[in-house]
Amino acid sequence: MVAFHLDPLRDPRWREFLERQPQASVFHTPEWLRALERTYGYKPAVVTTEAPGQGLRNAIVYCHVPSWLTGRRLVSVPFADHCQPLVESAEYFPSLTAALREELRRVKGRYFELRPLQACAELQTSEEFGRSAEYNFHRRDLRPAVDSLFRGFHKNCVQRKIRRAERESLSYQKGNSEALLAAFYTLLRMTRRRHLLPPPPLGWFRNLLNCLGGLAQIHVASHGGKPVASLFTLHYKQTLVYKYGGSDVRFHRLGGMPFLFWQALQEGKRLGAQEFDLGRSDRRALGQAVFKEHLGGVRSSLSYFRYPPRLSVQPLTRGDLGWARRSCGWLPDPLLTLAGRLLYKHVG
Repeated sequence: MVAFHLDPLRDPRWREFLERQPQASVFHTPEWLRALERTYGYKPAVVTTEAPGQGLRNAIVYCHVPSWLTGRRLVSVPFADHCQPLVESAEYFPSLTAALREELRRVKGRYFELRPLQACAELQTSEEFGRSAEYNFHRRDLRPAVDSLFRGFHKNCVQRKIRRAERESLSYQKGNSEALLAAFYTLLRMTRRRHLLPPPPLGWFRNLLNCLGGLAQIHVASHGGKPVASLFTLHYKQTLVYKYGGSDVRFHRLGGMPFLFWQALQEGKRLGAQEFDLGRSDRRALGQAVFKEHLGGVRSSLSYFRYPPRLSVQPLTRGDLGWARRSCGWLPDPLLTLAGRLLYKHVG
């Protein structure tokens, strides 16, 4: 079966295909792909068995990640927690992955990686693919009534903190203004420093806001006019996605993060979302998993697959990165921001 490549930023069939696909996510959209191209120079493409001019019935979207530091590769898709191959019938899958292997050889890449939300049998049993990373994944059903959703929060760790935030008169703002972006990024940088990581470049978030428009929202909680917690969410079809967050540890006692998740959940429900995608977390980061479960998230496994396979299936940890991670704890803000701007394009 012959495979073809198309440009998802310019071929109108791609957007039409996504509208029909129940498994399509915000990470498949031309808006997400355009933000990747603008920020990091990644070139998006789609492989399909449908010839030019024909309607799409199956496809895998991916990006070329050119890096002299970590190696040239194909990723479906960079900086997405998941990106399901949109293949309705198993008979198409071998042709699509064969085309990806050929593209990998053509560009002399090291590997290509698929990040399915639900791995098909062909991936799970194939000897050509290996698991490259495994994570916890959490999502919450938003279909119940708002009062029921609140009762689904952990009583002590979430409900009481939301009530505390309300007593402390935390204010709430949402939108995509430059002022909210600045507040969000300052809090994100604080959080990444605590985790011994540089923040993604500010331009990434500005491009997300510009490309996704109303699909992207910044949520900020403030105390006495000072931002203390923030979230960056995405909304596509019937799914609300939590993608990034940051907070000032000096104000954690006020309950800013639980308060913001509650506000974002209600906003998502008003927009018609039926599911809250709380994202992935490292299996060794137990605190993240517990917090998402306290928010009512249901845990499942999320596996990435790589061709050719590699032996290790665990992502890098703080210990693996050694002094480079530790240096993030003492770098001044301008240098920490510069480190993120220089390094993230090699991560993908």
